[in-house]
Amino acid sequence: MAGHSKWSNIKHRKAGQDAKKAKVFTKLIRELTVAARDGGGSVEDNPSLRNLVDKAKAVQMPKDTMERAIVRGAGGQDGAELVSLVYEGYGPGGVAVMVETMTDNKNRTVAEVRHAFSKAGGNLGTDGSVAYLFEKKGQIVFAAAGCEDAVLEAAIDAGAEDVDVAADGTVEVTTSPEDFAHVKDALAAAEFEAETAEVAMIPQTYTDLDDEQAEKVLRLLDLLEDLDDVTNLYTNANFPNEEDAT
Repeated sequence: MAGHSKWSNIKHRKAGQDAKKAKVFTKLIRELTVAARDGGGSVEDNPSLRNLVDKAKAVQMPKDTMERAIVRGAGGQDGAELVSLVYEGYGPGGVAVMVETMTDNKNRTVAEVRHAFSKAGGNLGTDGSVAYLFEKKGQIVFAAAGCEDAVLEAAIDAGAEDVDVAADGTVEVTTSPEDFAHVKDALAAAEFEAETAEVAMIPQTYTDLDDEQAEKVLRLLDLLEDLDDVTNLYTNANFPNEEDAT
């Protein structure tokens, strides 16, 4: 699980940096609209929408902005033109990369994603070329707070599949997608505040990178994250250490 934790920490820090950009609102508004369109506008009855609302709150999106996006989706407006597409490819060092997008123009999106891979020394693959290396799981991360054992016990009691405590005290809880909301709520009820919580594509195997390869892979991820249509990125890169990945 060591590589998993390293990538997660890098990913969470990068998410924090992205939150400073105005475009993170654009991406979340699209996701909120489509989630409401596909699963209804009730946060209580739509787990995907609920998770996105939590994400929006975490980046301090105004409440009225969230509500407008949900109303548009639930009312069948705007969101009807958006579709979710996943692209797969290989980055420098042979790492697998999955790119989740939401777009109203498939041709534009695939061209931009392909250009990012090419520019960073990677290759866009075909459907299924790397998906088999990942598995959808719930992922809840707690920053080191000196209560690792208590979080671990509470997570197991709530039905978590796995709990990993990193050397720095960070606790990473893994659940099935179906149990994610329940475990998250149980830990919140126990007054453990998660740093991040999401249903994500978790690598089943990892590709080790040296410092030079890590720098190139992070460049690819930066290029992809800067695309307006990209909503999530996943990779099986095992970076040398967290310091080299900042």
